[in-house]
Amino acid sequence: MKIGLISDTHGLLRPEALAALAGCDHILHAGDIGKPEILDALRQIAPLTAVRGNNDEGLAWAAELPERVELELGGVGIHLVHQADQVPPRLPEAIRVVVIGHSHKPLIETRDGRLWINPGSAGPRRFKLPISVGLLHVRDGEPDAELVELALA
Repeated sequence: MKIGLISDTHGLLRPEALAALAGCDHILHAGDIGKPEILDALRQIAPLTAVRGNNDEGLAWAAELPERVELELGGVGIHLVHQADQVPPRLPEAIRVVVIGHSHKPLIETRDGRLWINPGSAGPRRFKLPISVGLLHVRDGEPDAELVELALA
């Protein structure tokens, strides 16, 4: 199973991000979406799960989005939330992957036996950080992640 990871679009969905997510079985958006059309476009690629980011607060269309979601994809438990400091200190044992956004800094690391992934920002460039998305591959119930830096035209 191939799961696309995207965050911090801030109203900008680049064609390069859409191309990188093509062929995914599911997409997770870790918040700071910016406008509902981004969710519509991502749903055209694959089923979508999205959470509300701090910049989505107060937007009428985003009110229906949860702040966090726990789901299972490919037999792997995933916790999706915008900010790392919103991750509860004790997650259910079934959660093996934590997907966050907010910092715009791409990250893949293991913490306390869980895979933590921040796909970085796919929207407007901030500072000198790369523009990127992530891919979570689940094979035989084992998660593995990669970051995809987008080559911008």
